[in-house]
Order: sequence, then C-alpha cells, then structure tokens
Amino acid sequence: MSAASRKSPTLSHWGAFDAHTEGGRLVGVSPFSEDPHPSKLIEAWPEMVYADNRVARPSVRKGWLETVGRGLPHPGNGRGSEPFVEVPWDEALDMVSGELQRVRKTFGNASIFGGSYGWSSAGRMHHARTLIHRFLGAIGGCTGQVTNYSYGAAMRLLPHIFGDDATVAGPVTDWGAILEHCQEFVAFGGIAAKNWQIQSGGAGLHLFDDFMRDAAARGIRFTNVSPLRSDTETVIDAEWLQIRPGTDQALILALAYVVHERGATDTDFVERYCVGFDRFVDYLNGRSDGTAKTPDWASRITGIPAARIVEFAQRLIGKRVMLSAAWSLQRAEHGEQPYWGLATLAAMLGQIGLPGGGVAYGYGSMNGMGNPVYRMPISGLSVIKHENDLKIPVARIADLLLSPGETAEFDGRRFVYPDIKLIYWAGGNPFHHHQDLFRLREAFQRPETVIVHEPWWTATARHADIVLPATTPLERNDVGGSSRDPFIFAMHKAIEPVGEARDDYRIFSDLADRLGDGEAFHENRSEEDWLRDIYARFCERMSVRGFNPPDFDAFWQAGHVRIPDPQKNYTLFEDFREDPEAHRLATPSGKIELFSQTVADFGYDECPGMAVWREPSEWLGSDLANRFPLHMISNQPQDKLHSQMDASRQSRDNKVCERAGLYMNPQDAAARGLAEGSVVKVFNERGACLAGLRISDAIMPGVVCLPTGATFEPLGDGRLENHGNPNVLTKDIGTSRLGQGSSAQTCLVEVERYEGAIEPIRVLGQPEFVAA
Repeated sequence: MSAASRKSPTLSHWGAFDAHTEGGRLVGVSPFSEDPHPSKLIEAWPEMVYADNRVARPSVRKGWLETVGRGLPHPGNGRGSEPFVEVPWDEALDMVSGELQRVRKTFGNASIFGGSYGWSSAGRMHHARTLIHRFLGAIGGCTGQVTNYSYGAAMRLLPHIFGDDATVAGPVTDWGAILEHCQEFVAFGGIAAKNWQIQSGGAGLHLFDDFMRDAAARGIRFTNVSPLRSDTETVIDAEWLQIRPGTDQALILALAYVVHERGATDTDFVERYCVGFDRFVDYLNGRSDGTAKTPDWASRITGIPAARIVEFAQRLIGKRVMLSAAWSLQRAEHGEQPYWGLATLAAMLGQIGLPGGGVAYGYGSMNGMGNPVYRMPISGLSVIKHENDLKIPVARIADLLLSPGETAEFDGRRFVYPDIKLIYWAGGNPFHHHQDLFRLREAFQRPETVIVHEPWWTATARHADIVLPATTPLERNDVGGSSRDPFIFAMHKAIEPVGEARDDYRIFSDLADRLGDGEAFHENRSEEDWLRDIYARFCERMSVRGFNPPDFDAFWQAGHVRIPDPQKNYTLFEDFREDPEAHRLATPSGKIELFSQTVADFGYDECPGMAVWREPSEWLGSDLANRFPLHMISNQPQDKLHSQMDASRQSRDNKVCERAGLYMNPQDAAARGLAEGSVVKVFNERGACLAGLRISDAIMPGVVCLPTGATFEPLGDGRLENHGNPNVLTKDIGTSRLGQGSSAQTCLVEVERYEGAIEPIRVLGQPEFVAA
C-alpha cells in the first residue's frame, strides 16, 4: 500500500468494515474479515460522505433570521419551505448559545426539548443521543424522551408481566438452544432476513443465514403468521399463515382456547410460576364477557378458517415450542395485547424456561437477537440528570408540541405537557420515525427555535432554524461495539471532515464554554482521553470475568478485540424455572403475572390487567374499510437503515419511478386497473403520497406494504407527499395509555392511479440558499 493509500478500521450499525482512502479521499470499503455474511449496505459510504445533500456549512433559515433572530415574535410558519443562509461558525454558535440563554432565562429549562434517537453512530463516545442529553443536563436540564419507536409499548408492558423487558430487549434464548431443542417455531410477524443486517451499536458478526440453514437441516418447523410471505427466509420453507393485520391477538386467544379445551394446559406450571390464570380462563371461556374465544369467533376476525386454527393449536401440544413476535407486532393500536397473549399461551404450554421453548419478542427484528449471550460491557459518557426533568414517551412528540398544558397518561402516572419554546435535536430523524407527518410538520411550527446537528439535509434539518454540520463516523475517532456482539472495535478517523463539519462533542463543548458550563460537560478531556477511558472501563469489567484485553495502544493498532464465547447455550428464565423462590421475578408477586393487579388498577379499559381482544379503530373488519379497503403495512426497508443513506445509489436503484415501491396483490391491482411500475396515489383522511407500484403474490389480498425510509418531501402547502413516505398516512395515537407506543401498523388506505403531473424528487439534494 502506498504512502498515499490507507486502510482504516471502523464500524457502522450495519457492520464493521475497513475504509480505503487514497490521497485523503475515501475511495472504497471492504467488510470485516471475520464477518461470515457482511451487509452490502456498507458499500454506500464512499458515495454518501461526499453526497450532494451533505450540510457543508452552518445554515440559518432566512425567515428565522428576520424574526426571532432580531428579537421579533415567531410567526408560526415557514419551517420546511423557506431558504437558508450560510453563516460562519462563530456566528452560528453565538446564535445557538444566545437562544439557549434567552429561553432558559425567560421560560425555564423545561421549555427546551432535547430530541435524539441514538442511531447516528455506532461509536460510544460520539453518540449523539448521549451527548445532547449530557450537554443539556450540564446547562440545567430539559424535557426529554423515554422508550423507543421499535418496541416502546413492550418496554412498559413486559416489566408488569415478567419483571423486566429482557424478553424484547434481550438477552433472549439463543439460537444454540433453539437449534438443539425446538420443534415448532411460531413467528408472528415473521423473522425477516433484511432486518438482520442492522444492529444498534454495530456488528462484527452476521449469523442469521447460518442459523436458518442449521434450523432447516435439523427439521425445525417454522410458521410465519403474517400478511407477508417475505417475512421469513426462504431457506427454512416456512408455512405461511395469512392473517389480517391487527388481528393476531384474536388468533392467539383462539389457540389458547383450543389448548385449554383439549385439557393440554400445563396446570402445574401456571399454578407454580404464574398468577392470574383463573381470571384469564374466565375471559377465554366467555364467563366474564359473554363471548368465548373459539376458533369460529377468531376466524371471523382474522380471516383464517376455523379448522386451520384448530389444526394449528393441536400441532403445538406436546411439542417444544418457541413463540415469537416481531417488534412490529406491538407497533399498532392495542399493540400490548398480542405480546401479553403470547406470554399467556407460552405459560399454558408450560414452555417458559425450557431450552428452545417459551416466548421471546424480536427474533428477526434486528441482528444479534438470539446470538450467544456476550453482554459486551461497553459504555460511553454519562448523562447528567435532573430529578425534575420530564421525559415523555418518544412517540408523543407531536402531542407535546401541539398540546401545552394538557394532561397525559402513561404507565400509571399523569403529567402535564410543558410549553416547548426550543427544540434541540442531534442524532435521529423524527420526520422518518414519527406518524402522521403532516401533523408533525404542523407541530414543528410551534416552537420559537429549532436547532439541529446533521451531516445531511434530512427532512428534520429542512424543518430547522439553525443547522450545524456534523461529522460522520468516518471523520472522527471512536470506540464501538454492541452488547449482542463479541467484538469491541477501534473506529479510526479515515478522512478529514467534509466541508466545515464538526463533531458533536466539539460543538457541545464550545457551546457549554460559552454558557459557563464547559467543565461539567467536557471535564477538560480530549477525544483521546475519553476513548482511553471507555476502553479502560471495558477492560476492568472484562477482567472480572477472567479475560484480560490488550492495552489501549495494542487494541487501537489491531483495530478490534474479540471477547470469549459463552461456555453454554442461554435459556431465558431457566433459573426461574429451576427455583422460582430463589430467582423471583421483579413483579409484585415474584411470578409471571398473566393478570396484573397493578395494570388493572390503572383503569385503562383499552389495556386492562390481562390479555384481551380490543378491536382497533382501523382494520379490515371496521366500517372505515368501506372507504379505505386496504390495510397498509409500513415495515423496515431492505436497502438502508431507516432513512439513512436514502440518497445513495443503493437506495435509489431500488425505487420505482424515483419513489418507494408499494407492494400490492395482483387481485387488488387488477380490480383498480393498475400496472406494475406505474406511479400510484396512496391516500386516507390524514394525507396522501405517491409511490411506484410493485405487484406481488407474496402479499395477501386486501393488504399493501410501503416500506419506510423515503425522505419526506411534501408538495407545496397541501397534504400530498412526493417520495413514497408511508408516515404521512399512519395514525399518530398511542398503543394505549399504558405503553404510549407507536401505532404505525393501524392504517387503512386506498390506492388509485395518479393522474397529475409527476414532479422530480428534489429532497435528496441541497435546499435553497440565499444571501443574508
């Protein structure tokens, strides 16, 4: 390799790789040598670090400069449609520190909303979510967020059932135990291979393909309960049980009904390890509500023939069964219920705590779920907390902004939404994650100032007032790794920052110094100081396990360290099953709470104290289906992580007529006279978007699928989106007052041929700039 050529190890959420540079410019990447099945998504990096939509210099919205920037009232509009003015860094930092000082002094720290979603980098030091909350904590606190969009409802529900959220966050029963013992693997929502490319914190190993091939060779029977056949990997030849979206809980209750009717309930298990089963049985048999949850009852709801439900239930009896649900299953109105239902069914089968059996949520939702339990002990900077800081559920951002002074309920408590005057966002893109984006766009007009750190001109950056250009992971040094992976990685700076980009740590350090709180934030430590500290803490924790990693300098030169594999397979709740008294769960009873008195006392009719069926407001059995007869699923894309790298050739080559592809069954396309590859309008009462049509028999009739990730591009001032972003259509309500998670999968639409003029996609480039 010549002096001008260099290879730098690094890490991203879709895998580890080496960055190849020549003359200081990134020219290519190669996957980590120990990864058996690396993701091709890493190949987008050389294009994206120099992409047309990089934020080159600090930029300020012209309308803000002319109003709030001059001490005038905020007019309540303009974000997302007005041009920007580029300014020098010192001027931008003075504006940001001045606004923070003004808002804190006039309205208090609670009027600052600290937004972030943590997917900006796999590195532990330059972790935007941590840094923004550390910074805002250093200057007095802010209103923040808890839970997540991925499995937010489950994060609040599962501790009431199992005492913690390990069944959804991990570690879950590993694939080694499943391969050795499991006979039936039931996947509600599937185990889609595309999701196994991605891991929060990065991945050195992608093992999904090996697991699936081993499972097929061992004869494990898989059932994919989903409207999409593609939700399972073809190598395992899964049985596809087509089900109407939003009705999984009805099927689960009917399966439980058959198991109990056949006398196959493991009464010893539910009596010794659970509480509340008698209350559930009264509901199941209809004694408490007058409706028995029979296969005939469930058939009318789910669209699955009653005889097939019976056959399915009987197949589970006497087998080692793993009941699984994708994270997407709880991203729906009443999304807590199928998770509670599966926990109850697993208890009835007596499978919880047995190797290869029981229940877990998230196999196939992200890489690493089911990996050997490594518990990689890596952590970054601490967050400075204030006892009185309010943290709202992450999916309730628009409610927060639109409803100051209103009371909200969440997991048994009430709180009042503060009046947010300033949004500070670093890391993440709510105009990707959130629902009903036209409502969010309206909500984003309310605060007086919106500040964003971003490497690229995302939709969130375009709806900001002050945009500060941030570096990508390839433009700084870091240390990365995930708890689900055996590697800790040195992330070498491969190139100098593009344009005038600066890393978040430097930006926040400069701002904290301006505000007089610099030492509380940066502690007078350099980037290298923090990296050595992060690695030293990792070494200390590993030494307790009997493994002594090399020193920092040797680690940095090698590029990674692998920790030892665990000595045995892992089974969730194995200790609890062996001795429920010595290993009591952190529930009030110490047992699995099939009925939770705590939840029942909250008084939430939509989420009472046990697993029940509650009809969603939008589904194919509702009256609304007469107007909007297609149920839209909005799953994760296969060509990017969320909306990241949407401007890359990889993502653009997978579009149809420059737009996200809408999957539709041939019967539904024929009924509407629609042709493959045409531009269609997908719409409901909340808005409309344009998409490119893909016709496929891998989706059941009555259902369409529009993957997320297309950068939000509204056309004019109306409610038509140009790029195929499904979240202009999804419903912005909480799953229930318990979980307050995203309800994205509760969504009815109609589709028709688009007859208007086809506007080119502009959002993947630069916004408009003007002189000051």
